[in-house]
Order: sequence, then C-alpha cells, then structure tokens
Amino acid sequence: MNNYTIMESPIDPLLLMSDGEHLMGLYMDVQNYLPHMKENWVYDPALFKEAVSQLKAYFAKELSHFELPLKATGTTFQEKVWQSLTTIPYGETISYKSIAERIQTPKAVRAVGLANGKNPISIIIPCHRVIGANGKLVGYGGGLPRKQWLLTHEAKQGELLPR
Repeated sequence: MNNYTIMESPIDPLLLMSDGEHLMGLYMDVQNYLPHMKENWVYDPALFKEAVSQLKAYFAKELSHFELPLKATGTTFQEKVWQSLTTIPYGETISYKSIAERIQTPKAVRAVGLANGKNPISIIIPCHRVIGANGKLVGYGGGLPRKQWLLTHEAKQGELLPR
C-alpha cells in the first residue's frame, strides 16, 4: 500500500510518500518531477510521525542529520548520485563536478545534474547542497529561492541539540 501526508513547512507544504516501511518521497509543490498519485494512495499522517518530527526539528535548527528508513528508487546511476549526496556534510556545499568525480564518472557532470534534479527525497537526501563549479546556485527542483533558503538556514545553524 502507498501512503502519503502533507506537512506544512517554512518553505511551503511538503508531500511525503511511503510504502508503509520506507520514506520514498519528499516533494515540494513546484517540483518538476512530482509523482502521479493513483487511486490506491492512502492519506495516513500517523505513519509519518517520525519523519514529520525530524523535519520539524530540522526546520527548528535542532537537527542536522536525519535517521529515517529511505527508499529512493531510480536507475543505478541515479541511486549512486543520491547515495553520494547523503555524504555532503550539513551546512556545506559541493559542485556537480565534484559529485561526478566522487562516483568515478568525472565526465558525467550533466548526468549528475539530471539525477540530482530527480532526487525523490529532497531535503533529507540533500540535493540543495550541490552548486555550480563557479560557486553559483544553479538548478533546484524546488526553485532557487527555496535552495537559497535551505542553504542559508543550514549556514546559520547554531549549537545543535543531540538527537
């Protein structure tokens, strides 16, 4: 069974999706690659209690690392890119070129960008931390203002509470 909920956040509503065991999607309302929900999707906020709690703590500047069961489904290449994104430290940025080099495909910078843009679990798999080689903000499924907001939010992080 596929489940979903909607969570209010400082960057507008977030759509969370699950297979009942794993968080499979976290989307902003403006993303290009929003999934198509079918008739069998069930609204079940209770299932997302821990994910919502951790996201609220993140937005309250009390959490810098998520501990949730995730299931991001894509091509082998996309999944390799998404896994690499999870290693970007909180409050830091990295270039698309650096991600391509990390996954040992240095000439695949554009493909890394496309995979980054199709990340199904934004924020938690931190695609917002990837920037252009020139240090500029480029591309973000949720829009550049949201990317800037997230990066600014993380950069101003004070002392974190243990979780």
